[in-house]
Amino acid sequence: MIFTPETMMIMNCVFFKQNNELCLTRIGTEHEKFGFEFGSLRPLRYDQIADLLTGLAERFDWDKVMEGDHIIGLVQGKQSISLEPGGQFELSGAPLETLHQTCAEVNSHLYQVKAVAEDMAIGFLGIGFQPKWGVKDIPIMPKGRYEIMRNYMPRVGTLGLDMMFRTCTVQVNLDFISELDMIRKFRAGLALQPIATALFANSPFTEGKPNGYLSMRSHVWSDTDNNRTGMLPFVFDDYFGFERYVDYALDVPMYFVYRNKKYINCSGMSFRDFMAGKLPPIPGELPTLNDWENHLTTIFPEVRLKRYLEMRGADGGPWRRLCALPAFWVGLLYDEVALQTVLDMTYDWTVEERQMLRTKIPKTGLRTPFRDGLLRHVAQDVVKLAKEGLERRGYKETGFLNEVAEVVRTGVTPAEKLLDLYHGKWENRVDPVYEELLY
Repeated sequence: MIFTPETMMIMNCVFFKQNNELCLTRIGTEHEKFGFEFGSLRPLRYDQIADLLTGLAERFDWDKVMEGDHIIGLVQGKQSISLEPGGQFELSGAPLETLHQTCAEVNSHLYQVKAVAEDMAIGFLGIGFQPKWGVKDIPIMPKGRYEIMRNYMPRVGTLGLDMMFRTCTVQVNLDFISELDMIRKFRAGLALQPIATALFANSPFTEGKPNGYLSMRSHVWSDTDNNRTGMLPFVFDDYFGFERYVDYALDVPMYFVYRNKKYINCSGMSFRDFMAGKLPPIPGELPTLNDWENHLTTIFPEVRLKRYLEMRGADGGPWRRLCALPAFWVGLLYDEVALQTVLDMTYDWTVEERQMLRTKIPKTGLRTPFRDGLLRHVAQDVVKLAKEGLERRGYKETGFLNEVAEVVRTGVTPAEKLLDLYHGKWENRVDPVYEELLY
């Protein structure tokens, strides 16, 4: 591909920090959670979420984010709270230096949400997939971009609406300091993303019953929209770099363009045409950097590249696991010894093997056969590497890995613990999960 000056500008401004800002090894943690009414366990309506957002703004000094007359989020410094398609409540944390800081941020957020929510007789659930209610039962949120996505999803996959309305995740965003650093971290993160999916698998129920998966959330992504999801085999090619990712992103169909405080439906159209001023809904108009950044947020591979790398493979869960996920990836990717060991370990994994893990792990977790053993044995080595990487950082952060260390020690994923409760103490009822995983 031959890049125009405009495209080179996109690469330089989006993938590198602007204004000579230093790329520091910061940690940004994001997590989603399901709101529900005490008693009925029904998902929250928009008016309830609007009252919650307003209460948080008034009591804890957040600034409101509005779309027309609707409150759709909050901002406070470098933190933000956003409203997801099915009413999922997401914290996007600030870029912080240590795991102690990011876990304190999570705890502060959950304290604030609980303080306001309890007065409203509502709570929040830490799980990867809506355990009780169907898509038809989930109230629709008044955000323009979600209406466009809601109409487009059924055209490109069978599970896109499930992704929008019934999934929750926790992810961590990590820095890179150069193109080579990005490549190494991208490859390590992508190869090991199925292991993260297994360690954090926490979505075994659908509409009140076991669904046959340990991570239904992960399975849902396998048939959401294959043009914008998956394991990205080209990341492991010799010629991979920023240029190749731009080339890929330009070919991912668009959802929308935001103009004059309105979302213009461009679903299925080409950003390449937009670059040439040939986008049918706005002919002659050229994209801005904000348009490109918005477009990058509509791409959903297992690891996503923006001005940082997003690790996207884990189910939502209780607060200890919200701290464990960044600990896992920081120990592996922010320590040179651990990172190089991962790259050496995964160097000869084939495209077919990586895809096999991505396909099978949502159902079989750590018991997935891999080469001469089980994935659990690989996961044990990886968690050990993460712990050693955290020890070398010198911040006394290894305790945050206790949750995943227990998973690899026993071989039992969080989802399997929930299934044991369902078939035992809960007497084949799913409602107790709302108390078990209440924040």
